[in-house]
Order: sequence, then C-alpha cells, then structure tokens
Amino acid sequence: MAFDLDVDAARWRRHLATVSEAHPGMVPVIKGNGYGLGRSLLAMEAAALGLDTIAVGTYAEVPGALASFAGDVMVMTPWRPFFTDVVLDDRVIHTLGRVSDIADLAASAPDARILLEGETSMARHGLDRHELAAAVAALGSLRVEGFAIHLPLRSMAGGNAAEAQGWAAVLETSQVDTTTLYVSHLTPGETAALAASRPQLRVRPRVGTSLWLGDLGALSVRATVLDSHLVARGEHIGYRQRAMPRDGTLLIISGGTSHGIGLEAPKASSGVVGRGKTLAKGGLEAAGLSLSPFTIAGKQRWFAEPPHMQASMIFVPSSVTAPEVGDSVDVAVRFTTATFDAINLR
Repeated sequence: MAFDLDVDAARWRRHLATVSEAHPGMVPVIKGNGYGLGRSLLAMEAAALGLDTIAVGTYAEVPGALASFAGDVMVMTPWRPFFTDVVLDDRVIHTLGRVSDIADLAASAPDARILLEGETSMARHGLDRHELAAAVAALGSLRVEGFAIHLPLRSMAGGNAAEAQGWAAVLETSQVDTTTLYVSHLTPGETAALAASRPQLRVRPRVGTSLWLGDLGALSVRATVLDSHLVARGEHIGYRQRAMPRDGTLLIISGGTSHGIGLEAPKASSGVVGRGKTLAKGGLEAAGLSLSPFTIAGKQRWFAEPPHMQASMIFVPSSVTAPEVGDSVDVAVRFTTATFDAINLR
C-alpha cells in the first residue's frame, strides 16, 4: 500500500538555492507537517544552505528542531506564561507580543533571547505601536534579537510593502534596542526595496511556502491502485451503499483521510441559481458525487463515496480504460495537510 511523495532532489535543491540567494538573511519557516516533506528533512536542507536560523511554529516543534539543526531556532507563536512545553535553551528565540508577557518572561527567564512582534493588519498577535515604550520598560535583562512583523497574504500589489515601511519607521524611532527586522510575506523585490530605503536596518525575510513548495514540478504524488471492480448502473457500493450513476469501474486506491485526502470539504452550491447550474451540468456532480484529487487518463475522477481512512473509492466511467491493480496514479494534494507513506528523494 503506497501513497508516496517523489522528490526530484536536484531540481528541488536548485530551487531552494535560488530562493535563498534572492532573500539575503533568509530564515526558513519549518512548521506543522513540514509542508508535507517533514520538519527534520527541511531542517537538514536549511543547514545545507548554510543558514544560521530557522523558524518553527510552536514550542512542541522546538526539541526536534534543536536536534536536527545546529543554529538558532525561532518560535513564531508568541510565548505565554501558561505554556507547559516552553524550551529554555540559549539557541531558542522567543516571540513576545504582549507587555504583560514581557514582564512575566523577564521575571522567570531573565536571560532569554526574544523578538518583539508588532501587530500588523493581520490582527493576530503583537504589540500596538503605542505599546512599544511600555514593552521596552518591561524588558529587564531580556536579550532583544530583533523585531518581527507578520503580514497578510495580499492580492493587491504593494499593500504589504507600505505596511512594512510604516513599521520600519516606527522601529527606528522607538527605543527598541535592535536593528534587525524580521518580515513575513514580502516579495524579494519588496524586501530589497525596504532594505535599501532603511540601510540602518538588517531586514531578514521569513520564508515558508515559496521556499519549500515554490517549484511543485519537483514534487509528484503517486498512489497505488489496490483493487478494481466492474460496477453497473444502480449497483450499491461502499459504507454508505450509494447507487452507482452509470456503468464503469470502481477503483480502490491508496490514500484516505489519514493522508489528508478529502479534508477540504467540497464547495456546495447555495441558492436556487447555484443548484440549477449544478443540475444543468447533468453529470456526476448532480448525482451527488464529489471530484477527487486522483487523475486517471488525464482527468480528475470522482469519489464513489467519501474517502476512507487509508484508501479511496474512485469511479471511472466505462468509456475510460481503467488502470490495473498495482498501477500508480497521480494525485493533487494540499501539501500542508498531506501525510505520505514514504518520501523518496530521487
């Protein structure tokens, strides 16, 4: 049983090197499922690029990062006094975004290395610009390694650049004792322009998706056909005993919810007009089936029923030559929610 990710290692690593060169001072983000590739592998690739710092999402990810990477480990989730898994290590850089938390960490771990984070238009974490004076007053002997801003994913060009420029100006006029600004979600051009306009600041981009998943042509996901059955229109199949809408082949293919298949619910049509458009298609969607990520004979095929935990039932119409048991088929996945049976660097 195989639901595998194959990586064209040479091509992928060329892409990593290109992105690293385009982002001087880059801090690679290595969090969650490691963008489908695994956090340990990404940490080793960051080391191979000669980078001095990586960023993880949570404190639970810190021990593995320290074991896989010899440099500094930045935690992007802000420190909270009630966290029970905080790692106090001289290679760990903590993020602080509330004045009360700064005071608490200064009391409990006075020599800790920290980042101050500003609250951007993301409105997720961070200090308001008017809180910076109070933040500085609460620092005690905490070691400030930089200031961070996490920007949104904007569709309008230039929006993030303007916001980043505003925060850079705030940082320069504040009493925060650092000249390092960490930024998320700026393009290489925007980062370069910010650095050029603020030569007294060291601008360091934190890069995740565009680094690890920026060349999807280097990554291919394959799933094995485990079984195959001819089915007739009206025949009932699966857990839910759904009737097949037409004659065809029912394929049982590796890859289910435990692999991340089907975790994103299909978009349902809303309203009379939307439902009418669906019915007008006259196809399998109108019959209640959902499109799967499995590609057979050049087209994505339909789930015969919702995916199971480790396999999926896929309907292929009789007009299409179905693959044989043991064959592999291509799969389109959302890498940030995917889990593979094997990751093969070739």
